[in-house]
Amino acid sequence: MILVCPDCQFENPDTNNYCQRCGTSFIVRPCPDCGADVAWSAKDCPACGAQIASMGLAVWPSSSPPIPTEGQIDPEARYQRLDQEVAIVPDWVQVQVWDQQPLQKTYLERLLEQQDNTEGLVAASEDQDNANIRFWQQLGVSSAAIPYLVLQEALAPAIPVLQDTWNYQGQEIVLIEDRSAWTALLTVWQDETTPFSQLLYWLNETLRLWGELQKLQVCQSLQSLDNLCLDEDQTLCLRKLYIDPDGTSLSLESLGQVWQQLFVTSGRTTEGAIAELLSRLIEGEYQTVEELRQDLQAIAANQPNPADGEDPAQAADPTNPNSSEATTQPPENPEKMVYQGMGDDLPTVVLPMQLLSISDSGFTDIGEQRDHNEDHFGIETTVRRQENAMGKLIQTDGLYIVCDGMGGHAAGEVASAMAVETLQQYFQENWMDRSSLPDEAMITQAIHTANEKIYTVNMKNARSGSGRMGTTLVMVLVQDIHVAIAHVGDSRAYRVTRKHGIEQLTIDHEVGQREILRGVDPDDAYARPDAYQLTQALGPRDNDAVKPDVQYLELNEDTLLFLCSDGISDGDFLEEHFEDCLTPLISSRANLEQGVMELVDAANIYNGHDNLTGLAIRIKMRPNADPMGI
Repeated sequence: MILVCPDCQFENPDTNNYCQRCGTSFIVRPCPDCGADVAWSAKDCPACGAQIASMGLAVWPSSSPPIPTEGQIDPEARYQRLDQEVAIVPDWVQVQVWDQQPLQKTYLERLLEQQDNTEGLVAASEDQDNANIRFWQQLGVSSAAIPYLVLQEALAPAIPVLQDTWNYQGQEIVLIEDRSAWTALLTVWQDETTPFSQLLYWLNETLRLWGELQKLQVCQSLQSLDNLCLDEDQTLCLRKLYIDPDGTSLSLESLGQVWQQLFVTSGRTTEGAIAELLSRLIEGEYQTVEELRQDLQAIAANQPNPADGEDPAQAADPTNPNSSEATTQPPENPEKMVYQGMGDDLPTVVLPMQLLSISDSGFTDIGEQRDHNEDHFGIETTVRRQENAMGKLIQTDGLYIVCDGMGGHAAGEVASAMAVETLQQYFQENWMDRSSLPDEAMITQAIHTANEKIYTVNMKNARSGSGRMGTTLVMVLVQDIHVAIAHVGDSRAYRVTRKHGIEQLTIDHEVGQREILRGVDPDDAYARPDAYQLTQALGPRDNDAVKPDVQYLELNEDTLLFLCSDGISDGDFLEEHFEDCLTPLISSRANLEQGVMELVDAANIYNGHDNLTGLAIRIKMRPNADPMGI
């Protein structure tokens, strides 16, 4: 066995008490609530009682041979049952467990390490879905776990995360994310204040799920209302996957029966076009998912726009802005966005969008080798909230800045702080209309104002023999779901989404990148000894030499924007670790402040040669289904 460091991921012998690379303790960890030392194998903090262990839901078929309702459920007694009764659901047994060996690799990770030719297995078929299924089958993964593994990337967050899988006493066991406490879809469906457009959206999402679940023969997952739940962003999710009975091919009529149950059980009435659609669906008149989807979207297209203050019971829109699969296309209406749901081959529909929430956090650290911190950051956010009995509206504007100073002791930190303060003051005085973003000319003028202020100080100090100071800049301005990004130097802006992963939005102003833009081969460009020398910065030269890059984005899905100095981005740290450090922060459940601090701490292990600064902006969105005339 080996121990994997939770901070730097270095693999250590299981005899180590501390990580050989970063020194993290393998004996105790701090309680996130009270800070007391707690053993890694413990479930709760003995000082404050906070639950700190990693939890999950162990699930296996209820068919023979049975596993005892008490005692261990895995070969190494790694996963311990909570003091709760084992639940017996149709054809399945499930029990909540906690991991008392979190520093060791899971059974699934160890199984993957045993393969010598995983790439060959994946490439064995032109059909990617079949290739993925065959890959996991040849790897020896249980049949119950394969649907989770194959569907996770395409359907997240609708599909529970598979945490581990193993065989024990003749049973195939899967350990999945425990969603037992998540809000049931039926609970919100019964709420009369839930707009009718939201109901149609959820119907549409069950249809999108159906098309993907059919490929893995797990459509049974949609047959039970108890299995349908919502995450914190009101996205339709499944608690677990149910494998279809052998030899059974579920038809669209089965999905229609679920739709009807939602309306009947909740007491919500159906009439007009939606009632006719349900009748035709249950009677088997629809032969394909595409045919049903077109009729559902036709109902939405013929309804009034709820954003105009119409009756929500008459509004309809079956698309979800929180879907990780959303993609932007040029909108016909500037106040509407084009969205695509789960699966890139599905058609798009147009709907109005609005901000659901925004949160932000920044953190800076001196690093392991510097004696002072020349980085500086600034955050200014204004949120305006209007709410009444019919709905709510949230509007926001924000200014976010990261600067990496240079110029020697007591100079770089002056330049970076001066840039942040000047930019904040400029936009306070000149960005008067907060209903839209500043244009490119205003943003450029703001940056030139900051540059001129630092440059003037440099010229004055030059007469006394002092060296010139300067700073890089990356800046984001936000107005609802609209974003402007500007930068000078090599501090960067990234966008992280569930579907597209991480995307670097800025191109470093350095010699190597300049040569690449001129057509030089990247390897040759970065073979130069001056490849990483900056071509632009604020302060060293006058405004003629400062040409900031400015770009505009219109967000169309839940997004995490991340600004950082090169102390974090060096060595492709973010590209290699974003799935662990940044993607989880998209969720509203994640503590953004803690997440940014932990990311900086992790980057310090790899890039401690420089100061490190990170600033995260989490933007959540939803369909504009609120019937407010605000």
